[in-house]
Amino acid sequence: MSRPPRARELVLDAFERLLLGEGAKSATMDAAAHAAGVSKGGLLYHFPSKDALEAGIVARLDALVTADIAEIKSAPEGPVAYFLRSSVMDDDPLDRAIVAVSRLAQAGSAGANTALRDMRERWERTLRPHVRDQAALDLVILVSDGLYFNNALGVAEAAALVPQGADLDALIALVTRTTAP
Repeated sequence: MSRPPRARELVLDAFERLLLGEGAKSATMDAAAHAAGVSKGGLLYHFPSKDALEAGIVARLDALVTADIAEIKSAPEGPVAYFLRSSVMDDDPLDRAIVAVSRLAQAGSAGANTALRDMRERWERTLRPHVRDQAALDLVILVSDGLYFNNALGVAEAAALVPQGADLDALIALVTRTTAP
């Protein structure tokens, strides 16, 4: 009898929660199995090693970035505007995957470091045709980073640094005008 694919996702979800809540050091195979409500054997069926479990989170990030790039390309408001608007963290699957993979990178995972660099390069390749030059692309990326970072701080002082509503719309309009080809 084969195990349902959902069990694999439950293990990845649990591992991701551990990375987000407790960091890479506490995100062990045993802890992931316990948090997922599966036996160690059940976990090993899907992920025979911690490296395989980490690769599963990296693969999840890659799939989510692929979906995000499709959204960027088809966004009615335009790729730059969509990219900036989506840079404000919303605790969605992509945000959680980015933070989880970042925790692995901080713990020394070469695969996680590579995945984060690849994510950035893929976004840059997607946005490049929609900005006038490299400096404009750098501006879009740096504004995105600032929005993401300040929102990720999650404290009242940081929240005041992240434009909302009409202020965010005005910022996006300014960056879009400034960077347009």
